[in-house]
Amino acid sequence: MRVVAQTEYGAFAVDLESEEIEPTDALPAREALTLNLPRLLGADALGSTIVAVVDRKPPLMISHDAGVTWRESGAGLPAGTAVAISEENPDLIVYGSRNRLHVSTDGGMFWRALAVELPLVEALGFEP
Repeated sequence: MRVVAQTEYGAFAVDLESEEIEPTDALPAREALTLNLPRLLGADALGSTIVAVVDRKPPLMISHDAGVTWRESGAGLPAGTAVAISEENPDLIVYGSRNRLHVSTDGGMFWRALAVELPLVEALGFEP
């Protein structure tokens, strides 16, 4: 599975298993989610699951009931601006900190950083 990271110097496709990286087309423009969360930097939603990036520690808030209730996630993660949820597997979440990608395969409980370093990450999305 590959995720596309839109950066300050273009878009890059990153394979989440092999961590291979290659330039690719820019992400299509998406309408920003409107959430009633303070210090919101970015968000992604799939069904009733919403993952929001906030300007605080921990940097992520996750809701599984369309924003009625929230839980914190990513206590050890650095600050970031982008997040993406896989349509094929909603437990697969990719979070973009300044120049790194962090992956959770269990809905945001545990995270691992990829070794790949990128220019400043601005947006994320999974390849179709």
